[in-house]
Amino acid sequence: MRIPIKIWQRFVLLLVFTLSLTRKGAGEPANERGATEFHDKGCLQCHAIGGIGGHKGPDLSGVGRRKNKNALRQQILEGSGAMPAFREALTGDEVEELVRYLQHCRAKPPRQVAPQLSVQ
Repeated sequence: MRIPIKIWQRFVLLLVFTLSLTRKGAGEPANERGATEFHDKGCLQCHAIGGIGGHKGPDLSGVGRRKNKNALRQQILEGSGAMPAFREALTGDEVEELVRYLQHCRAKPPRQVAPQLSVQ
C-alpha cells in the first residue's frame, strides 16, 4: 500500500517539529513556523535534522550550538561551497523564521552505526 505524498509530508513535518523541541524548558517548543519553512522550502532535500532528511548537505541537528544567528542568516542568504544562495528565493520573514528554528536545533547528530556483517 502506497502512502499519499501529502500524508507523508505531514508526517515528516510533524516528526521534524517533534524532534526540534528545545531542551531549555519543559513544553517550550522551537519555532513552529521555522520548522514549517524548513519543510516547505525543501531544506530536507539536502539537510537532515535528527536523522530525518537528505545527506547532500551537512546534518543540521546541532547547528544551533555551532553557529550564531548572523552566521546562520549569512549561510542561508549567501550560501557557500555546494550550498546555493537563497537570497532571491526567500522573503526576509522566511529567513528569520528559519534562523530562529535552526537556533533551536542543538542536539548532537545521531551516530551512524555501521551494519554488522555476519561471517559464516
